[in-house]
Amino acid sequence: MSFGKVQKYVQAVLFASGEPYDAEKLAKLFKIDRKTLDNVVEHLNNKYSDLPFEIIYLDGSYQMCTKEEYGSIIKEALITKKNTPLSQAAMEVLAVIAYNQPVTKSFVEQVRGIDSGSVVNSLLEKGLIEEEGRLDIPGRPIAYKTTSAFLRCFGMRSIQSLPKIPNKDYTENK
Repeated sequence: MSFGKVQKYVQAVLFASGEPYDAEKLAKLFKIDRKTLDNVVEHLNNKYSDLPFEIIYLDGSYQMCTKEEYGSIIKEALITKKNTPLSQAAMEVLAVIAYNQPVTKSFVEQVRGIDSGSVVNSLLEKGLIEEEGRLDIPGRPIAYKTTSAFLRCFGMRSIQSLPKIPNKDYTENK
């Protein structure tokens, strides 16, 4: 397959997907190696230099999206309930999930000391967290993890980009 044809196919798949697409699967789909795929994406991004689009790399996946500089006008044009600012409770739940994922709703509630069901449901609706599956323990509770939308919203390439939590030495003052 020609380089030009691969470019067109990559654009078509990423545009139609609307979601991050695993880079390894994308390369396999077009029967090319990862280095070639990375070159295709780099070439496309160079072509997009005067356009409002780009292809970004997120935690092993590629996604076609608009450039950050257009974010404010897009946000204004697409104001919905999903785009309302996150509450303090939502930020707390996101932090608990992000640093401990996958976790259950009861784990989040144990850490926060308060019912967090509605906050978890709100974060699911916003697409910032998703179900990871069920734990193999009595009751088989649902475990949650953050999504690529979470990474995008917080400007991270992977979950390893989370700031480190400082260790406190509680024995200092003894």
